[in-house]
Amino acid sequence: MLAAAIVAVSTAAQAPQQPTQPAQAEQSTAGGTAHPEHEHEPAPTNLQVLPKTLTGDQVHHIMHGWSEALGVHCDTCHTADPGKKGPNGWPVLKFADDSKPEKKAARLMVKMTGEINENYVSMVDEGKGKVTCGTCHRGHLKPEAFVPPPEHDHPRPSVDHHPGL
Repeated sequence: MLAAAIVAVSTAAQAPQQPTQPAQAEQSTAGGTAHPEHEHEPAPTNLQVLPKTLTGDQVHHIMHGWSEALGVHCDTCHTADPGKKGPNGWPVLKFADDSKPEKKAARLMVKMTGEINENYVSMVDEGKGKVTCGTCHRGHLKPEAFVPPPEHDHPRPSVDHHPGL
């Protein structure tokens, strides 16, 4: 959990960059770029997974990247404030509200990827690669099922062919 938050904070401070592959989407704060109309976002409240020291702009940048990695909009996790519209005509969202199950699932998934990176990926290949939301979701709210390519449709070799396993 802490590792995921540290990665998020450190990448939020970096200059935005375009990811080279889907799994890298969140390594640059999920591949998002800051939008001028969102500069000076209000200070976040009710942060439970991300560090409470993040600014509103940093949190917005991280959230924008996550929304890209999952192919969703803010209202997937955040509830609308009934009757309130922003200057753009869109509903005003209640970001601190925890009533949507999608927000609870997102927090759980952020913790999960942090634990995977800290406890497992860090031990392989010097931890250079990181698991992100985009690793599985690849721009879809529900990850698509993995279908092995046809060249993998051959019988598996026996364990005898793999000494040391």
